Formats: sequence, structure tokens, C-alpha cells
Amino acid sequence: MIASNDAPAIETVGLTKRFGRAMAVNNLSLKIPRGGAYGLLGPNGAGKSTTIRMLMGILSPTAGSARVLGLDVAKDATLVKQRVGYVPEMHYIYRWMRIREAIGFCRSCFTSWNDRVCQEMLERFGLDPEKKVKHLSKGMLTKLALLLAVSHEPELLLLDEPLSGLDPLAREEFLDGVLRTICDQGQTVLISSHMLDDVRRLADTVGILYEGQLLVEGSLDNLLTTTKRLCATLRDGSRPAQTPEGTIWQHVQGREWTITVRDISPEKVQQVQSLDGVEHLEVLDLDLEELFKDFVKGQRTSK
Repeated sequence: MIASNDAPAIETVGLTKRFGRAMAVNNLSLKIPRGGAYGLLGPNGAGKSTTIRMLMGILSPTAGSARVLGLDVAKDATLVKQRVGYVPEMHYIYRWMRIREAIGFCRSCFTSWNDRVCQEMLERFGLDPEKKVKHLSKGMLTKLALLLAVSHEPELLLLDEPLSGLDPLAREEFLDGVLRTICDQGQTVLISSHMLDDVRRLADTVGILYEGQLLVEGSLDNLLTTTKRLCATLRDGSRPAQTPEGTIWQHVQGREWTITVRDISPEKVQQVQSLDGVEHLEVLDLDLEELFKDFVKGQRTSK
């Protein structure tokens, strides 16, 4: 099947995956346009890896559908794998191979393999072609996985917790390799991670996944601009019964009432300021880590 170049990079509708009674991904609908980088955030067990494995056709969904680059993953899994680069958290490169053998093996699988790109990444990452895979550090193994994923010049790059367990220098070199790939080849990247500072460097759009459900998604800059933390001082330590619309998390400690609010507006600030018992109010900006934590805490405390 030939897919339209106008189709989104990723589109899922009601994508669901159960393992027995356990719900891993619950009615997930995504529409990620081509170009740029999307960060899929979530704590461990949120369903990030399961989602990516369904996008690759490695797992079959219990319900719903997924299209990648306009291709139906269920019907066109082989074509999807030809056009997508994939770096899993656990690398399945044959450990007995030398690096050059692993490259040769992957090279034979892709008609679009680019030897120049491969050689440039070998040199950039300082990978010795004669070294055996089993002797590579975790950082070097991850770099090799990225080299193998991008050397066939895929249109979409899926990175599943690629930075887990890497030291700061290895993370920096890996991210530099991904950024260069995005700039040089115009790829779309989806990165799943709970390492938020690294995602902040790559992603222009993020989605937060919790217990298989998408809590929020949007432009990272817009989310940080429109979601604020309100810190109110209470006269007697009693929390007012009323909270502004869009409250995602709140907490009272002593006389301090902390509220995180989406779609902040002067009217919402004024609403809190005018509540009986509120003596003082401060509006604070959030960083990505605080935003992520408050969305997750809000879900946990609502149960």
C-alpha cells in the first residue's frame, strides 16, 4: 500500500491493550503531525512502551487502531518497519556480533540504507567496528542502537526510554545525535521517557500518560504558559470549598493552600483571591517536571 505524504506521522483511535485483567493502554487517541518531536511522558507502568510496541506492530491491540505514516499497522507491519527507526529500552542486538557485523546485518534489511550517515555516526559516537557488542557499555550500546535505527533514513524515529541508565555524558552525546538527525533529515521523533529535562531539550509537543490514559497533550510552551501554580495563605488553615475550574491538583499544609490550575486567566486568579479565608495569593510559573508531577498527583489523589 502507498500512503499519502499528507497523512499524520502517527494516528491512533481508541487504541487499547489489555494483558488479562490488567489495562495497559486505555482508549488512546493521538494525532501527531509530521516534523518535530513529541514527548510521551509518564511514570513507569503508564503504558508508554506498550503504546510504542503497538505502533511498531510488535503487539496487537485489544481494541482500536493505529496508523503510522498513513499505513495501517495491523495490515502493513512490514512496510511500517521499513520506514520507521526504533530504539527500544532493551536492545536486542546479537551480542556475539562485532559492530561491523551488526551494521552489515541491518544494512541487508533496508534498501534505503545510507552508508555515509552510518559512517558519520560511527565516527561521531566513537564506535569501533571491530568491537563485539557484548563488550559495549550501556551508553555505547544505546549509541549503536541509534545508529542502526537512523542509518536507513527513516521518516519516523521511535525512542522508547532510550536514556534510562545512561551517565550524563552518554545522554548528552545521544541527544546530540538525535537532534542532528532531526535537523539533517527532517524526521519526526516520538520519545517516551520519564527523564524530563532531556525530553524538554528535544520535544516541542508533549503528552502525559497515566495508567494507560492520556491526561493532557499540547505544545510544551503553551502548556507551561497556561498552567500555573497558585499559592494562597489561609486565615485559619481551612481550605475553601470552592476551587477554580481547571484545578488539576491541590494541597493544604498548615495555612498554605497550593493549587495547580489549567487555562489560567485573570478571572480565575481573582476568584481565588476573593474567596473567604484567603489572605494572600501568589501566582508561580511551573517547569516541565512540576507540571508533570502535579498532573500525576492530581490523578492519584482523585481516586
